[in-house]
Amino acid sequence: MDKKYTLTSVDLISIGKGLLIVMAGAALTYLSEVVVQFDFGDFTPVVMVFWTVVANTARNILDG
Repeated sequence: MDKKYTLTSVDLISIGKGLLIVMAGAALTYLSEVVVQFDFGDFTPVVMVFWTVVANTARNILDG
């Protein structure tokens, strides 16, 4: 079998991570339209910090 047309486990993990990143981007795009309808009032800065931490944590997990 020709190794040119095979995928290793490293390739599959990379493809999976790419898929997760694309899905997260699509979900965030959708949620950005939904979230603007909410009024967090005085808690807006706290909510923004929370989601920034969540996004950075997800990115660090996907980067390995």
